[in-house]
Amino acid sequence: MYNSKITGLGYYVPENVVTNDDLSKIMETNDAWIQERTGIKERRHVVKGDGDTTTTMGVKAAKVAIERSGLHKDDIDFIIFATLSPDYYFPGPGVLVQRELGIKTVGALDVRNQCSGFIYALSVADQFIKTGMYKNILIIGSELHSTGLDMSTRGRGVSVIFGDGAGAAVLSREEDTSKGVLSTHLHSEGEHAEELSLIAPGMGKRWVTDILEDDDKEDTSYYPHMNGQFVFKNAVVRFSEVINEGLQTNNLTPADIDLLVPHQANLRISQFIQQKFKLSDDQVFNNIMKYGNTTAASIPIALTEAWEQGKVKEGDTVVLAAFGSGFTWGSAIIKW
Repeated sequence: MYNSKITGLGYYVPENVVTNDDLSKIMETNDAWIQERTGIKERRHVVKGDGDTTTTMGVKAAKVAIERSGLHKDDIDFIIFATLSPDYYFPGPGVLVQRELGIKTVGALDVRNQCSGFIYALSVADQFIKTGMYKNILIIGSELHSTGLDMSTRGRGVSVIFGDGAGAAVLSREEDTSKGVLSTHLHSEGEHAEELSLIAPGMGKRWVTDILEDDDKEDTSYYPHMNGQFVFKNAVVRFSEVINEGLQTNNLTPADIDLLVPHQANLRISQFIQQKFKLSDDQVFNNIMKYGNTTAASIPIALTEAWEQGKVKEGDTVVLAAFGSGFTWGSAIIKW
C-alpha cells in the first residue's frame, strides 16, 4: 500500500472583480448587509466573451499545478474534475481538460458533489493511488456560477454569495506512509436535498422542453434555491463532526492542527468552527472575503493561496473540510 501526496497546487480566478457596491447597483442590497451575513467583500465573475469557462479555468489552474509538481503532462495517468457547473450537460469537463491539455487517453472522471466535490475527488484519487492503480492524478475543482445566477433583488439571497474560479492539485504516489493523505471521511444526508438545489433542467422535475413550452419569465426552477438558515445550522454541526472524525481516526487533537482549510461557504461558519475548536487565526485560512463561495473550487483555491503564502510547510498537519448541497460533507487529514 502507498500513500498519496499533494505535489503541485494551482488556481485561477477571472480578472473581473465584482464588489458588494457593484451588486448594490443592480439589486436591493448593500455592502454592510452582505458582509454582516457572509463576510464577503468581493468576488470574481467572468466577462462574457472573454473565453473563461468551467473547463478553461480548470485547465489554467491545472497547468500551474502540473508545473509545480515537477511532472510532465504525460505523467498524469488519471483526471478527476469536480464541478456543479459543467460547460455542457454532457460530456463532463474531465474529458475536455484531457483534450485541452493534450494528455494521452487516460481516464477522466467527473464528480458532482457541489461544495464537497473537491474532498470527494481527493478521496477517490487517494484510493486509486493507495491501491497502486495510478501514480499521478490531476484533481480539479472549477465553477462558473455568475452566468447562472438570478442577478436581481429576487435572487439576492443566493447571488451575492457565489463567485467564479478554479483550483487544481496533483496527487502522487508516496511510499512513506507517514506522509500525505492520512485519511478521508465522506458523508451524505439526501433527506434535505431540496434545501440547497437547482431543480431544472432535470429529467425528474422540469426538462428543457417544459421550460421552452411554458416560456415563463417568472419560473425560478432553473435558478439555485437555498434555505440559508437551515443550511447554516446543519453546516456547523456536520463540519464539527467530520473534523473530529478525522482527528480521532489519526489520534490527533485540535491542538495538532497546523492549518484548517474549510470550504469557503460563509465566513461566519468558519469563525464558528474556529471558536469551537479553539483555533488561533494562524490555524485557519479564509479567503471568502475576496472570492465568495466558489463551491468545488474553494478548497483548492484557498489551499493554493495558503501554500503560496508559506502557511503550509513540510511536516504540517493540514485539515480540509467541506459541507454542501446534497447534503454532502467530508474531511481530509493530510501530513504535508
